[in-house]
Amino acid sequence: MVSCVVSVASSLYHLWAHTPVPSKIVVGVGSPRHHPIDDLIANATTTLHSLLSKQTTTLTDSASAYRERRGRHPPPGFDVWHSFASAHDAVLVEDFFDRIYDDLGPFWSVPAKQIRQQARQLPNRIVVRNRKVRTRKGDRKRLDQWIDMVQKIQDKLPDLDLPLNMLDEPRVAVSWEDISSYTETAAAARQQQPAHEVVKDFASLDIDSETIEHDEPTFSHESPYWDLVRAGCARDAPSPNISVPTNLSRPVNSPTPFTYEGFVSNWTRAKDPCLQPELASSHGALIAPLSQSTSQTLIPMFSSSKFSMNNDILLPAFAYWQSKSDYATGNSHGPTWDKKITRVVWRGISSGGGNTPENWRQFHRHRFVELMNASAVRSVSAPQTFHLPPYRSRVYTPHNHFELSRWIDAISDVAFTELQCTIGSENECAHATPYYKTAKKVPMNKQFAAKYLPDIDGNGFSGRYLAFLRSTSVPIKATLFAEWHDSRLVPWYHFVPMQNSFVDLYGILAYFVGWMGKDDGVDNGGVVIMEGGHDEQARRIAMQGKQWAEKVLRREDMLVYLLRLLLEYRRVCEDGRDVMGWVDDLLEKG
Repeated sequence: MVSCVVSVASSLYHLWAHTPVPSKIVVGVGSPRHHPIDDLIANATTTLHSLLSKQTTTLTDSASAYRERRGRHPPPGFDVWHSFASAHDAVLVEDFFDRIYDDLGPFWSVPAKQIRQQARQLPNRIVVRNRKVRTRKGDRKRLDQWIDMVQKIQDKLPDLDLPLNMLDEPRVAVSWEDISSYTETAAAARQQQPAHEVVKDFASLDIDSETIEHDEPTFSHESPYWDLVRAGCARDAPSPNISVPTNLSRPVNSPTPFTYEGFVSNWTRAKDPCLQPELASSHGALIAPLSQSTSQTLIPMFSSSKFSMNNDILLPAFAYWQSKSDYATGNSHGPTWDKKITRVVWRGISSGGGNTPENWRQFHRHRFVELMNASAVRSVSAPQTFHLPPYRSRVYTPHNHFELSRWIDAISDVAFTELQCTIGSENECAHATPYYKTAKKVPMNKQFAAKYLPDIDGNGFSGRYLAFLRSTSVPIKATLFAEWHDSRLVPWYHFVPMQNSFVDLYGILAYFVGWMGKDDGVDNGGVVIMEGGHDEQARRIAMQGKQWAEKVLRREDMLVYLLRLLLEYRRVCEDGRDVMGWVDDLLEKG
């Protein structure tokens, strides 16, 4: 068997003190058995090449691609946007901006004046007047990051009010019937006016002097949250008629939809709670969100992330913009692959929602940590948060001597750093304390010494995702949240997708790391023998994700996306929006 030996300097090992760490793991390179992940990786390569074949460089080509995909003319200022993008070497593929049009599409059926006035009435917002951020209103901790972002492009913006969500959780959830009506009406009215009839400039709106004619937006704080948001699912989807189970004391079974032989094959559908009703009782942010303030009316609320049935407008998250935080590692992206240890490292708090003695066993982070704990797996009593047999069935091994707990013990360094449950009560985590031992934090740049970095939702999206993508390690991503950059990333090429039940976690790790047979173990030199791993495939995904993030997820790319988003948003706020656009290229043709 051809093998590669992976080791790390002993000075790093004090970071992994809660379980014994082998000094070396010998990983078998490849398995004679064809694996479904091989096919998924091959398909991902084809998908990326197809995307890149649509890349445009000239203003004329970009405008043509816009009209073909959007069915209308680009917004006023499109030439300024393109010049800005080109000056910053942005990779321009029209598909990369689909999120903007999915989010703003329904607003074309809402009166423009209503959108403007609702934006003015929301408390946390950035105000742009005369090409400058004029006023700052709201919670400064997060708002300041977005202000800094907008200020970088303020000289290219028309007057507008930008309402921002200061919570981790999304804020808008409109019924499927209403959104369908909005979308159908907008689609029926969409057209490309003759070039000579198009209005090419934004009007000088006197927004601040307009008389408010609409009621101030209201927000529901009622629970259960799931019963509020499932109204946003299509009527023929599995979830709209499924209420939250009354008994949340035991884990649910985990089906495997949208997979190829047990591994995620349709990433978009795999993240959609409307298509998987069991997620209503297996993800903390759907069971009991820590903060709940939801509008059931379509209002212009800009957020960092959302579920499929939410109607927030997504923009680059403040967490990705800030240069100093627990998730910002500067130029530290980790050692080269051959210098990394073959370990799965994760640290975090037990967030995800308000977990209680009645519901904590259903929470996603609790389930993930217990899954990667050898003691819990080998326990005489059943695990608290998952059913073991389905997880074992996802491990593709050529023999029946796979010892799960021993394997987990060799590769896993996963722990909570703090138990966080409900807010405001004493001894609030007494229900979880007997099952979880907390560990010290591991700074993110130190986590990069490991090859595998799972990324799990908290109360909202995970702010560490971008740092993981930029690292030299493999991000293993599980999420229900949509973000601005989703259409730029290809699963199985830039990262490894994982189901939110984590039923495929062992199978994913067995593919990349390999497994231990009955007679394998740790010898006197501290060497663990792994069979059938795919170390080279892991290395390629790590490097492909890093190189791609450095091309399309830079701060400059966030600004390119934000400028395009705000030009489109401003057009939707214009009374004469149906005849507005950029058509200089068509007028030049004559």
